[in-house]
Amino acid sequence: MIPGVARVLLLLPSGTYKAPDFLAAAARLGVDVVVASEAEQTLSQAMGDRAVVVDLCDTPGSASTITDLDARYPVDAVVAVDDQGVVIAAQANRRLGLPANDPEAVARTRDKAALRAALESSEVRQPAFRVVSGPDEVVAAGEQLGWPVVVKPVSLSASRGVIRADGPGEADAAACRIRAILDGDGHPPGEPLLVESYVAGREVALEGLLRGGELEVLALFDKPDPLTGPFFEETIYVTPSRLPETVQADVIRTVAEAAAAIGLTEGPVHGELRVDDEGRPWLLEVAARTIGGLCARTLRFAAGVTLEEIVLRHALGLPVDPRRERPAAGVMMLPIPAAGRLVAVHGQDEARAVPGITALEISIHPGGTVVPLPEGDRYLGFLFARGPSPADVEHALRAAHAHLEVEITP
Repeated sequence: MIPGVARVLLLLPSGTYKAPDFLAAAARLGVDVVVASEAEQTLSQAMGDRAVVVDLCDTPGSASTITDLDARYPVDAVVAVDDQGVVIAAQANRRLGLPANDPEAVARTRDKAALRAALESSEVRQPAFRVVSGPDEVVAAGEQLGWPVVVKPVSLSASRGVIRADGPGEADAAACRIRAILDGDGHPPGEPLLVESYVAGREVALEGLLRGGELEVLALFDKPDPLTGPFFEETIYVTPSRLPETVQADVIRTVAEAAAAIGLTEGPVHGELRVDDEGRPWLLEVAARTIGGLCARTLRFAAGVTLEEIVLRHALGLPVDPRRERPAAGVMMLPIPAAGRLVAVHGQDEARAVPGITALEISIHPGGTVVPLPEGDRYLGFLFARGPSPADVEHALRAAHAHLEVEITP
């Protein structure tokens, strides 16, 4: 490390979308980077000797690997870019005496049952829920809560394995389907499931930064497409929100209450909420990370600073200016229409030519396997737009998406 230059260790799972953007942010800040990942070959190709292999399923062991590395190459911050690394980063920072969240608090964001229990104890508004084990208990929970319900695994993210059930037959089928997904990923056979009351309404997402337990709002996104199930594939995010100011204030207050209930105090926080017909927000999820996929590219802050730079600045104790640029912005996470192998995505040039469109990124190469929700964990790609108003941005995204034709072979 160059004397006087900060060093950050980035936890980059091999499947993350975010590696290039975090590495670019570190380069813009002039920060020395060490990378930790589970993929040795990827590490050696990307970072040479500035890399360390960790087991993302072994939190204590990975934290020890990082602290051993610090003895040789001292680091000023450990930052996880995705869910898989957030608990490891919290533990490593705690062992190194660096400012960070309580590892137990971060672990609650990775276990939906623990998250629900923490929110319930602090009376944060959320769906009624039951933690169950097998299909019989899922049906019984649905009868207790009242149909429809949402059945989900406690350990997965990005809407994977999340299924709405309108009655006993659908609940039983949902439980079996989720169990198959967990079995395929090697999860323990006794891992519980979560059954929640379905909350009708519009969905929003809040992107924030916690500093000393205080929540600073970076962006509030509307999700204009209805998310009614049976699966919950997110598509369009647009900011700023078009909700009434009073409702936005309630959303922000709910996320702040949720972070406090969980015990989060530092770093990025991503909240997902439903706003019912009476304008009341219901907390669905809270994560100790930035927004998923490439969606962070939607946001630009004062002097063109990216969200990744904001996160790194905070982790390194550098000044942070959270003011967002004024133009409305949005992203469409391109859905996968069917399972199979991707042949081509036609109409890309036409989509890019739509006024307001700023970028189109196809994230799966031709010949790659594509799997839709609820089993899949990847998006086909990301479409970005900017404009004078949220309505203009939404229109541009829909118009550009209409030009895309996805060719998939079974």
